[in-house]
Amino acid sequence: MDTYTAFAGHARIAAGPLPKVALALKHAPASPAPVVIFSDRTGRPIDLDLRGSDREILARLAGGPAMPAEPAPSEPRGRGRPRLGVVAREVTLLPEHWEWLGAQPGGASVALRKLVHEARRASGDKDRAREARDAAYHFMSTMAGNLPNFEEAARALFADDLNRVTSLIVDWPADIREHVMALAQRHHTD
Repeated sequence: MDTYTAFAGHARIAAGPLPKVALALKHAPASPAPVVIFSDRTGRPIDLDLRGSDREILARLAGGPAMPAEPAPSEPRGRGRPRLGVVAREVTLLPEHWEWLGAQPGGASVALRKLVHEARRASGDKDRAREARDAAYHFMSTMAGNLPNFEEAARALFADDLNRVTSLIVDWPADIREHVMALAQRHHTD
């Protein structure tokens, strides 16, 4: 389950699943500092619409923050199986690649899905480490870009030297420092 963390200035004010964070923000006292909500998976800020009642907010969040709207019935139906989450996109390959894919059991789509699953399985640890590092960097860039040692800490993060990151950010506000390290270390516990 994806989690989110909200900050008011340098202070963490809510963390957890998006509905919990949204309602905590809705009922929190107004903050003089800007409030920013981050996806813990990506480290990027997200927008939340906190208008209306708790029930209305939860209803808006039921599909998740990035769910596209369902196409109107009058619109022509796209290719693929949208109800299953299948999305049609263009892929360009050389003729011999298309021949090989077409000769596979189930055809090109099944063969491509199997190849993607195998590649994800084979590079899972590296991908999780990269995603954790990128999330920590995105969060750092937004919340700590003007703090001392930011550039050196970012270089240490990309060198996967978490001990050096820890020593470089020791003087940062505690909530920011702790969140950077929690995001960066996430791949070690997944």
